[in-house]
Amino acid sequence: MEPGSNRGVSPEKPSRRAEARNSPIVHGTGWLFSPMWSPRSKARCGEFVSGVPSDQVWLDDHSDFTREYFSRRSSTVSGSQPEIQTPSPRFPRSSSDHSSLLMASSHHRTSAPLAGSHQDASCSPDRLNPLASTLNAPEWMDNICHSPCSPRSPRSPRSSRFSFTACRPLSPICPCSPYAPQVLQPVAAKAAGCGRGEGCPWMMGLLGGGLSGMGSVAELCQGAVTHSGELFAAEGGCLSLVRTDCGGRSNLEEVVALTALGNSSDGSPYGHAHQELFRGVMECVMATGSPINLRDASEDPKFNMHNNQSLKIGTVLSVPIKNHRREVLGVVVMINKRNTCDGSLSVFTNMDEKVLSSHMDVLGMVLENVQLHESSRQEAKRSQALIEMAQVLSREHHSFEALLSKMAATIMPFTHAQYCTIFIPGDQTSVKEDEISFSRVIHMECEELGSACQIYRRERDVSDVDPSFACRTLTAMETLNMAKSSEESIRSIICCPVRNERSEKVIAVCQLMNKRSRDSGELDAFNRYDERLLEDLAVYCGLALQYAQALQITEVRRASIQVTQEVLAYHITATEQDIQALQDATIPSAESLKILEFHFSDFGLPEDLTAQATVRMFLDLDLVKDFKIDYKSLCQWVLSVRRGYRSNVPYHNWSHALSTAQSMFAMLMATDQLQNIFTRQEILALMIATLNHDIDHRGVSNSYIERSQQPLAQLYGHSSLENHHYNLCLFILSNDGSQILNSLSAEDHKAVLQLIKRAILATDLNVYMQRRKEFFTLANKSSVSWKSEKQRDLLRSMLMTASDLSAITKPWPEQRRIANLVAMEFFAQGDKEREEFKIKPIDIMNRENSTRLPFMQVEYIDEICYPLYKAVSKLFDTCSPLMDACKKNRENWLQYAEEAEEQQHESSDNSNPETQENKEEDTQSEG
Repeated sequence: MEPGSNRGVSPEKPSRRAEARNSPIVHGTGWLFSPMWSPRSKARCGEFVSGVPSDQVWLDDHSDFTREYFSRRSSTVSGSQPEIQTPSPRFPRSSSDHSSLLMASSHHRTSAPLAGSHQDASCSPDRLNPLASTLNAPEWMDNICHSPCSPRSPRSPRSSRFSFTACRPLSPICPCSPYAPQVLQPVAAKAAGCGRGEGCPWMMGLLGGGLSGMGSVAELCQGAVTHSGELFAAEGGCLSLVRTDCGGRSNLEEVVALTALGNSSDGSPYGHAHQELFRGVMECVMATGSPINLRDASEDPKFNMHNNQSLKIGTVLSVPIKNHRREVLGVVVMINKRNTCDGSLSVFTNMDEKVLSSHMDVLGMVLENVQLHESSRQEAKRSQALIEMAQVLSREHHSFEALLSKMAATIMPFTHAQYCTIFIPGDQTSVKEDEISFSRVIHMECEELGSACQIYRRERDVSDVDPSFACRTLTAMETLNMAKSSEESIRSIICCPVRNERSEKVIAVCQLMNKRSRDSGELDAFNRYDERLLEDLAVYCGLALQYAQALQITEVRRASIQVTQEVLAYHITATEQDIQALQDATIPSAESLKILEFHFSDFGLPEDLTAQATVRMFLDLDLVKDFKIDYKSLCQWVLSVRRGYRSNVPYHNWSHALSTAQSMFAMLMATDQLQNIFTRQEILALMIATLNHDIDHRGVSNSYIERSQQPLAQLYGHSSLENHHYNLCLFILSNDGSQILNSLSAEDHKAVLQLIKRAILATDLNVYMQRRKEFFTLANKSSVSWKSEKQRDLLRSMLMTASDLSAITKPWPEQRRIANLVAMEFFAQGDKEREEFKIKPIDIMNRENSTRLPFMQVEYIDEICYPLYKAVSKLFDTCSPLMDACKKNRENWLQYAEEAEEQQHESSDNSNPETQENKEEDTQSEG
């Protein structure tokens, strides 16, 4: 069935049907802007209700066309009828007028939705007279229309047969009214077109004006209250909106204060008691979501609190303001409806409730859109402010005050605040408000110059700024927002605490004062968007304060480190007399010092000769010549490195450093192939690394440092000692007078330092154990190409370990002496672990295993030393003396272990009495 057709009426000509199809769907907007219209009712009309034919739905939704169609059809059937001229609708003034008025009820609205198809298109007066005659005026109006709050579908069998548009003052009509039934001529109403069936101009203005022309929320609400007051001839009214606080609690915020409407009073006659009373009514409406209509409030004594009869509360109507999701956005209250004829007090009827609800439905829809629009605008403004503050925070500033000043200047144009002050408290332990003091105050002022504003900082003393609000905020640790202040110079103020994220301690207070309206320029109150902006500023100020404090602490520590380095440089640098003595001394030859031999030992060597032997190594390797090293700087550097080793450490001291450097020197001098493989920079790096590889050793291992959580472990994480040795090596190389690498270019200097670092880190036995398999595989090859940096790095690493472990290749007496020193150092660490950590040390550090030292040395040679020297000897046969000496010392340790075991057995036998008696018997029998 085509839309626009009707089963009960057959068209006369096909052209009529085509004309109906092509006719405009909607001819007017009266049905939409009727005071009885609700946004929800139209939305429901757009759905096809089960059991209702679609053609009826189409007819109801296109009432303009339908009414015109049935008008033409009725004219055709009944003959020529005079056209009915329908004036503006009037309320019936008496029961006798009901029939005549209802006869025109199908004409007085140009586009009202029709009733279901089971009802007649026109209504007989005879059918309606009994109904009209039995009801008084308010009840008659209650039955003439259904409620927009719960609208009945025009397609429903229970739907009302009539619709009635009434948006003029809804009050009982007295006989003297100019709108009596005998006067049916159009008369201008107070509410403009809001009573002539052409729609409500207030609704039309809201829905047709767009968001840009609606003004603020307060202006919108004020207009709604004013219009409703005129519509119902109410004496007073108020409106509040629902606000949700930070805790998620909903509260009513007064937008339109309780005030008199119309001409009843110049000001507001209602006092604080009235306001609290109506606030309770509004909170009840907010909680239930249902209207409250008090038709005789005078029965409640709470409403008769004033002796003045003109201020007594007689009737009260309060309805919720809801959005399309049926959520309560606010509540409106109308007080004391007056009869427009004689000014007598009248009750709010059900019709009034429905009309006001329909108005508030429109207001709720518009309010939600306005709030969404305002929220999006504020969020965009907030995002812009956050971006600008982040940019300010990311830049470098010459002072902390300049940073905070720029951040305050960023937020002031967004909040339209006249003053912005940041209070920074001093060091204090008291939290009492009268004992709080501020050490610094940053005060900014904004001066508006037309559309622009100029922000500048005022140099203010702490005593010149009132800190009372900041003290209250600091004590309460909550945001303070005061719309009005007792002081004349302060109209509005908002304070927000600045917290330290770690300690939750308030470290500052941000304060905005005197907000100016962007439209009128008058002082206004700070809203919740301003609160959010200030809280954002507080977050960034907190970050800035923490950054400034961290920077200040860093600067202090940096200064402390510089002082420590100066002290260290002074104590680690040799005296001028020692430097001059070494510089003037005649350096013995390498042969006389025996530093070319693999079995070299510095035991018994005078201390000054150890420094001269080090200088001789650099001279014979031509490092001084090739790198243009200043001879005095070399002497000072050698003496400084020697002073860097601790004398109270049994093994890892200067003697061990010299022995390691001598082993590297001997391998380089004995093997021309090594000098051809390595570059001059690599050889220089190897010699520097061997002398510094254990500098400032503490006599404990990396595992002990990590377990005891020493600063070295926290500083480096892995290979703590080796990293510390390298950093101290850098410190000496950069010390005045010890800069032996000054002649290198920046690129070569960086490359040499990197080589030194990798060489020193290679002395960590864990690194050796990880890389030795690769080296052993390389040594088993028939030929090796050393052009690869990776292979040369592996070779340097293995040669550093071979030099570090060279004590195992020394002559037997020297080897035993050094082994005892190593055991002494290890056992001391084991004692510390047992005492501090309450654990059993590993075998090599357990003093209880001291008798097993020879066996542990054999295991040490088999697992660590011998495989390395064997691989080095395969690659470079000139280094085979190291392998041979290591193998010989293994035999000596094994023999020593067997002898020690025999002595242990003998001592145990001598301590046994039975064994002693058997020996005596054997002696006597032999005698």
